[in-house]
Amino acid sequence: MDTSSTTERYARVIEASKRVRWDIERDVIRGRRFDYTRPFLPSGLSLVDELPFLPEDDRRLLSQVQGRTYAYIFGLVERFISAKVLDISREHWFGDQVALEALVRMGDEEIKHQEMFRRLEAQMGQDMPAGYEQTANPNDVARAVLGKSTWAVMALTLDIELFVQAHYRASIGPRNDICPLWKDVFLFHWREESQHAILDELEFVAEDRKLDSQQRSAAVDDLIGLVGAVDGILQVQAAADARYFTRCTSTGFTPEQLAQIQDLVLKAYRWQYIVSGVMEPRFRKVLLATLDGAQATKIQNALAPLTYAMPQRLTEMAIAA
Repeated sequence: MDTSSTTERYARVIEASKRVRWDIERDVIRGRRFDYTRPFLPSGLSLVDELPFLPEDDRRLLSQVQGRTYAYIFGLVERFISAKVLDISREHWFGDQVALEALVRMGDEEIKHQEMFRRLEAQMGQDMPAGYEQTANPNDVARAVLGKSTWAVMALTLDIELFVQAHYRASIGPRNDICPLWKDVFLFHWREESQHAILDELEFVAEDRKLDSQQRSAAVDDLIGLVGAVDGILQVQAAADARYFTRCTSTGFTPEQLAQIQDLVLKAYRWQYIVSGVMEPRFRKVLLATLDGAQATKIQNALAPLTYAMPQRLTEMAIAA
């Protein structure tokens, strides 16, 4: 690894961090509240258009329920990300001080993001009907994740921070019909996460260089286990959100429609938090560069049952191709 060029990449992240730095109240919230006459998550992420029997008001409500969970899940994952960043910064304590500053800044920003999402959750808790459930405890999740290998945790972190960018660029940023405050939350979140993904890649590659083939195979198993654990969280949260949505709406649904709603919410969450990330070309390029054929096949086979979870338009394009 070219140490000078790597240090330069850390330095550029610091420069960008200083340039895009924002304050929760002054720049993002600005005294505003959420606009419940508008959707939160766009349909490219919520997939609500795939339930044609939903009235327009219910599509909007389901996008808001999913949007609340979107903010909750990001607050949850940033609990372990900030802790891991502080942990790996030790590698630079008595070495590259530019890298150390970049990671300290990242940790500070991730802690700020957690605070922002807590404040937004408190606001949504006041404005939305009672009964919403957060089904996973952030500290319990963080402890479980941090028990896995650094290689696996950094691979998962890179995946998360790359799909943040993909979601904003492809689905959130172009839409003018969604709630302005909700959109701004993820605009400012995206600006800082764009720098974090660079650091994730640098640290993941550095960690990979320490491993032999046997250690990497064990780390691949850890990564597969982490993806399975994420999916377990999504299954429970999707069921809770589907129940909450149907309690909040006045529309009467048949048992078949209720099952379709729950299936759709789980599909949307798998798309948002797993499949959209592993489809990102940059993530695939970085990850696959570290794997041999057997390791790559093992990951592909583990993900295969989840690959149905993508928007119908993408599935139709894949079939046509």
